[in-house]
Amino acid sequence: MKKLSFVWIVTVALTFLSATLYAQDSSESSSMSDSTTAVAEEPAEEPAVAIAEEIAVEEEQSESFHNVVKQQFIDGGPEFMGIVLLCLILGLAVAIERIITLNLATTNTKKLLANVEEALSTGGVEAAKEVCKNTRGPVASIFVQGMMRMSEGIEMVEKSIISYGSVEMGKLERGMVWISLFISLAPMLGFMGTVIGMIDAFDAIAEAGDVSPSLVASGIKVALLTTVGGLIVAVILQLFYNYLIAKIDSLVNSMEDASITLVDVLVKHNLAK
Repeated sequence: MKKLSFVWIVTVALTFLSATLYAQDSSESSSMSDSTTAVAEEPAEEPAVAIAEEIAVEEEQSESFHNVVKQQFIDGGPEFMGIVLLCLILGLAVAIERIITLNLATTNTKKLLANVEEALSTGGVEAAKEVCKNTRGPVASIFVQGMMRMSEGIEMVEKSIISYGSVEMGKLERGMVWISLFISLAPMLGFMGTVIGMIDAFDAIAEAGDVSPSLVASGIKVALLTTVGGLIVAVILQLFYNYLIAKIDSLVNSMEDASITLVDVLVKHNLAK
């Protein structure tokens, strides 16, 4: 009986001990899994935090850049910096209008010549005129003017094409003189602000009777800011101006090549008749 009670006590003790150990293991494993989950979750949270910090830094930099530009504009003097800014706005407006117009004036000359030649072979000169009238661009307009003189001979066609080509070239170059004006005007206004700033600096020296950096600093700063503003405007507009000049040259070359080809097509048409 004593043995049974002893065995029973030992069994209960072992059962309690194993249950305790199992509970500790399960708690440790759960804590380890929690820590592993936390470690696993940390890398997922870190990129989001890093992205948010980068966005905040970028916004702060953009705001600081905007504030710096605004402050420099105010320090440069509204009377000259405002005029320089107006030159930039007007120059960009003209440049954008010219870019849109020149891109709309671009024509696929190979396709147009093929359509004109096909219309000449099927419907004659009048059908070719209708094809050109329904096509946008200076090349098609030159073709119409040339074919209107078809009854007077090939020489008159060539003269008409040359004369009307000069008219179309003038239309393409319209407004370029204003961009050139603003390119020249912006730096001159900046230099004028430079001279006025230096005059103010020497006036301050004359009134004080002494050369002090604090007296001339403001005048020299105005001089430098106006010069920088004028040069920046000139550089920006110069880039647009060069692009437009290149675009106009490309269109003019296309007009000349297409006109020569049109004369050859008309001669071939006459010979075929």
